[in-house]
Amino acid sequence: MASTAEIKQFIKDAVSKDKVVVFSKSYCPYCTLAKDVFAKVKQPITVIELNERDDGSVIQENLAELTGFRTVPQVFINGNCVGGGSDVKALFDSGKLEPMLIG
Repeated sequence: MASTAEIKQFIKDAVSKDKVVVFSKSYCPYCTLAKDVFAKVKQPITVIELNERDDGSVIQENLAELTGFRTVPQVFINGNCVGGGSDVKALFDSGKLEPMLIG
């Protein structure tokens, strides 16, 4: 099993490597909502399905320490957590999401 330091490094590497990273659970409707929003704006995303990984619960615990919330999805744009599914939808609906994806 990976150490806490290794898990934290995994999260840090994942969110810094790709523009959009979604920590998700495959059966979660809010996760699907977030993924659908990025599909609408044709933004490629990296999805990490926590329920399909042996270390998923440990990753989720470490995400909670980093972001202050345990729920999924946890969406990162350019390395910054922007919230969950309804947060991403609100950014999209207000026109604020697409400018965050440029550059």
